[in-house]
Amino acid sequence: MSFSFNFDVELTTKGQQGEESKPQTGKQDYAAKPVPGNNTTPAETVKAAVEHHPPADPHFLLNDAVSETVTIGTLPPLHFLNESVFEQTASERDDNERILSRTAAQSSDLISGVYEGGLKVWECTYDLLELLEREGETFGGKMVLDLGCGAGLLGLLALKSGASQVHFQDYNSTVIEQLTLPNALLNCQVEGEEEEEEKGRKGKKRGLQEEDDEPIIEEDKMKKDEEAKSDEEKKNEQKKEGEDGSPSPKRQALDPSQHTKLTCCRFFSGDWITFLALVLKEDLFPKYDIIFTSETIYNTAYYSALHDTLHRLLAPRGVVYLATKAHYFGVGGGLHLFEQFIEDKGVFDMEKLWDVDQGLQRHVVAMHFKTTNKS
Repeated sequence: MSFSFNFDVELTTKGQQGEESKPQTGKQDYAAKPVPGNNTTPAETVKAAVEHHPPADPHFLLNDAVSETVTIGTLPPLHFLNESVFEQTASERDDNERILSRTAAQSSDLISGVYEGGLKVWECTYDLLELLEREGETFGGKMVLDLGCGAGLLGLLALKSGASQVHFQDYNSTVIEQLTLPNALLNCQVEGEEEEEEKGRKGKKRGLQEEDDEPIIEEDKMKKDEEAKSDEEKKNEQKKEGEDGSPSPKRQALDPSQHTKLTCCRFFSGDWITFLALVLKEDLFPKYDIIFTSETIYNTAYYSALHDTLHRLLAPRGVVYLATKAHYFGVGGGLHLFEQFIEDKGVFDMEKLWDVDQGLQRHVVAMHFKTTNKS
């Protein structure tokens, strides 16, 4: 199994311009850092759910963006905005909730009821990605929800693996607008560019040889012809590319109306109670075959809302994948307490899939409806 992230092997990331950053080794564990005096009671009891749509001209979302890539085994590469650069440019970003300035001022990864940690990619997300690769989970034609999505890596995996629809939900609108949506656009852009490159390679290959023994001669001829072009000829060719009014492949990849995968996505912010109410307003709203939720059971005050959301939105034969730490120091939740809550409710069966003993103990579990509770 191969990795290229900050697990126990080297990570090599590339910025948008292709510059390699310094490899890192060693997996880090983060415990949530609550504001001093914080308790498990949310500061704001309701954050109204809102659906966010990609802007008509989404290009500005990726202006000067620096991205990195995580690749786990045979999974498709997942691209996302570099966390360090994102933090350094926080003051330049739109933030109606003021969570960027508040988390920086208070040196906190979590302000209960105000900011729920969505700007950081937490390590349990990588545990779940690894398990999905190992177990060979398939997504073709399935409807998927990434609940408490943050950067959206789990939903993006489903999107790039053939899911029919992928919905992303996070508590904070700033997270959706400044991180999740750009990451979705970034993956569509890169995939569009990769497709164009592949088409170019195939087209070049077809013209390389009519006789099997002369491919190198033909390739050399093409190179020489290209080198022989004057600078003026090259400029004229570039000018002609846009004269018909059609967008470049990169612009097509970024344009939501031109990219079918992005049209399969929906983006929501708000607390789970109002999110549930919002989606259930829709006539014949389909239920989800797979619900991902990672690092969302740190606060026992949210267990009831989370359980109701899973109960109402999971398809009868669907599965919930939950990745979590055994215990969240400073905020009180953890797997044991959530297991007890689930058992008391009597709606779901819970199956442990993987116990991770590196650093803080972590777990990946699956939840299915009990056979007498499929609605």
